[in-house]
Amino acid sequence: MAKPLIVGVGGTTRNGSSSERLLHQALAAAQAAGADTMAFSGERLLFPIYGTNRPGAAELEFIEALRRSDGIVIASPGYHGSLSGMVKNALDYVEELRSDVRPYLEGRAVGLIAAAAGWQAGGSTLQHLRSIVHALRGWPTPLGVVANSSDQGHDCGTQIGLMTGQVMGFARAFGVASGAPERLCA
Repeated sequence: MAKPLIVGVGGTTRNGSSSERLLHQALAAAQAAGADTMAFSGERLLFPIYGTNRPGAAELEFIEALRRSDGIVIASPGYHGSLSGMVKNALDYVEELRSDVRPYLEGRAVGLIAAAAGWQAGGSTLQHLRSIVHALRGWPTPLGVVANSSDQGHDCGTQIGLMTGQVMGFARAFGVASGAPERLCA
């Protein structure tokens, strides 16, 4: 059986941001559980606004990684109570998968991480991410992670591990690498 491919999306353009660190922590947990991983974070997500140009090489690499993925982890900073424009724009490129056998994010578990300087902004960002993933036919994991960067004593390691375990469990059961049908619905 092939290893599941888990693709990470998110972070900020600031190296070492909370959301980027948590994204890479989740991908490390997925690797430890036997997955291959790819990360699209920081400056690798500085795509042109979706729909203004034909996708270039960087955007096509991102689209192809999502196409091949068995699971996804998305991490966004909370900007004014919602996800960042950079992460939202990257997710808009999922539209390029609309005609695939598995359109959009269908058949993929999606773990979600929101990092913000406050619980309210983090919770709101997580809810917006869930709504977007639902609209893209993905399966948000039951556990989403909210990291409050203003709470220095809060460690998300256990939550990241549980959420990543949910992504991996779904990927093994239903992902392309499992040999399961590529489309869950007719």
